Amino acid sequence: MTALREFDVSVEEGEFVTVIGPSGCGKTTILRALGGLQEPTTGTVSIGGASPATARSNANIGFVFQDHALLPWKTALDNVTFLREMAGKPAATEQAREVLSTVGLEGFADAHPAALSGGMKQRVAIARALHLGADVLLMDEPFGELDELTREEMSVEIRRIWRDYRKTVVFVTHSIPEAVLLGDRCLGIEGPPATLAWEREIELPRPRDQQVFESTAFQEEVAAVRRLFHGDR
Repeated sequence: MTALREFDVSVEEGEFVTVIGPSGCGKTTILRALGGLQEPTTGTVSIGGASPATARSNANIGFVFQDHALLPWKTALDNVTFLREMAGKPAATEQAREVLSTVGLEGFADAHPAALSGGMKQRVAIARALHLGADVLLMDEPFGELDELTREEMSVEIRRIWRDYRKTVVFVTHSIPEAVLLGDRCLGIEGPPATLAWEREIELPRPRDQQVFESTAFQEEVAAVRRLFHGDR
């Protein structure tokens, strides 16, 4: 089965790119290829001039998945420092506490995942990726299992975190409003095999908070992306 074909995209340093498409079209395969988890049979992938395998071995790629994948026997703080330790870097415990505070979890460093809500677990997963020190974050529907209110809150939070850390982010989502809220640019995927059907620059002022949901500009962008998504080009 060919999962990805004729896909040619460049992402600028510090850019936040959202990727949207129907289930099964190949969005996760794109992320796996970008992150070096799946080798393309043809073509090349480059992360800052290096191969994904090299970038990953240098701890320069951080993943945030829909499943937070926290280790249940470790505290939030230990989960955050875990990836750095696996990469052979110092745990930097105090820095990890600061990152937890940044994502709104000050006071929860010693809590185990079982004591955290779904949104809080995803905050720990985001903190873990940030603490790794990677320049590139690949996020595969990280808010997909959250309720609508928590999802909106986390979407605003991730924009704020991105503004503070200025990472390069590729963010896969099924939600058109989420793609518009988060993205500097939105890529529309069709498939399988996954192909780039369209892309759109998101012209919304920054910073973007909850108030943006009520703005005319936001509603117009959502409508425009929805038309593209449904083939009205």
